[in-house]
Amino acid sequence: MTWLAISLIVIGLVFLVIGSIGILRLPDVFSRAHALSLTDSLGAIFVLLGLAVYEGFTINFLRIIVVLILVYLLNPVISHATIRAAYRSGLRPSKKENK
Repeated sequence: MTWLAISLIVIGLVFLVIGSIGILRLPDVFSRAHALSLTDSLGAIFVLLGLAVYEGFTINFLRIIVVLILVYLLNPVISHATIRAAYRSGLRPSKKENK
């Protein structure tokens, strides 16, 4: 069980690192938010699943599962609200084309 937990946590950390690289590399707030919301959700879910497996069936397991469900439900809503606020404040997507 420990190896499964470590594997899940490492997979989650890889997704979080990829999301961090996306923030640095992408041109505008819209693409950054899109990349970050996807990788952040997956990274957090894998890390929380790894912690739940490592913890075993205790009260902390239930708490971790509740947090996991909240991350799963709220992360898309938060990302959408952030992008919508950026668009309404006057920011527009980048017109830069890569050739």
